[in-house]
Amino acid sequence: VQLVESGGGLVQPGGSLRLSCAASGSIFSINTMAWYRQAPGKQRELVAAITAGGSTDYADSVKGRFTISRDNAKKTVYLQMNSLKPEDTAVYSCHADVIITPTHAFDAWGQGTLVTVSS
Repeated sequence: VQLVESGGGLVQPGGSLRLSCAASGSIFSINTMAWYRQAPGKQRELVAAITAGGSTDYADSVKGRFTISRDNAKKTVYLQMNSLKPEDTAVYSCHADVIITPTHAFDAWGQGTLVTVSS
């Protein structure tokens, strides 16, 4: 199972970016998908999560600015980030609770993509 992220980069404060994370491999189904981030010198934190049914949860720091969504047919999760702030600068990683078989689950992580918010 692989998670491949894309969409990171450099953006000015107030700008927008959209991250994507596509899962591939031997996958029966995917439960919760999520985005985490880790800023330099800080612990990794949950940014947003979405269940297979579409229920979402957000960190307080990104509510109203970030939107998580998923396309189950494409096994892909997205993170639309608007009104970006310098404090959003971090390596963003996606996570998926992957069901390999009905009795075997797997914690999958992407390699991470750097988001830098700076003028």
